[in-house]
Amino acid sequence: MVQDIVDNVPRARHAVVLSADGIPRGSTDGLTDSDVRTISAAMAGMQSLSRATAHFAGTAQDRQWNQTIIEFAHGWVFLIGAGQGAYLAAAAEPDVDMQQISFRMHRLVARLGNNLTAPPRVNAGDGTRSGDDAAALRDGEGGSGFALPELDEAIRSVRGARHALLLGAEGLPRGASAGIGRDMADTISAAMTGIHAYSRATAPFAGGTRDDEWRQTAIEFQHGWIFLIAAGEGAFLAASAEHDCDIEEFTTRLSDVVPKLVARQVPQGGRLGDA
Repeated sequence: MVQDIVDNVPRARHAVVLSADGIPRGSTDGLTDSDVRTISAAMAGMQSLSRATAHFAGTAQDRQWNQTIIEFAHGWVFLIGAGQGAYLAAAAEPDVDMQQISFRMHRLVARLGNNLTAPPRVNAGDGTRSGDDAAALRDGEGGSGFALPELDEAIRSVRGARHALLLGAEGLPRGASAGIGRDMADTISAAMTGIHAYSRATAPFAGGTRDDEWRQTAIEFQHGWIFLIAAGEGAFLAASAEHDCDIEEFTTRLSDVVPKLVARQVPQGGRLGDA
């Protein structure tokens, strides 16, 4: 039944079923055991970190994770839930029909039903937090030069956009939109750096190599979105938005400000973060 995705969706490459703690449950033909173990471990790790950052997308009570989409120059990786403690990952070529592969993935989950349900051996967390998350986002002063007006302008220009954070190649925060203090920037940056690493680890699953061009990772929750976007020279942007935000417009605005941010923060002959 897992093979159905590859057999019936043009440009689909592979599919893997895994448990929440990264144990492979099944896969399509053409993948080695090592391939399956790698993608299973990467997807499980990404989900654990994603749940820990759900509050970055908003402070609603319902913070259920819906799906994760990873884009490379050479293809896509999709991840959805497949019952309690289980996930379904699929890879496809760049020109796959997104609606068709999504339909096939959800239909497969419905067909398999409880056969995919596996209580996780480790508690990956549920994305909830105690205390006032809004206050946590503002905790600590940003400090002189930490707030980036370009990011504020991008957020103001798109309805539903919430936050944005620039990370250097080493994973440290280099600036943020208003309302994010340094303490929270450090916390989100650490999680996003891990998500970025797990995303890149899935490149061979999508048909390339680990060093092939990663473009972005989008994580959809019931209450909003979190994005990671390549920002040149190994840097990347982390951003969040409400669920009804125009995602294409927001990511386009963020991509447009990247050259300005890099040019301002990289001195002649230096690297991002040397300024």
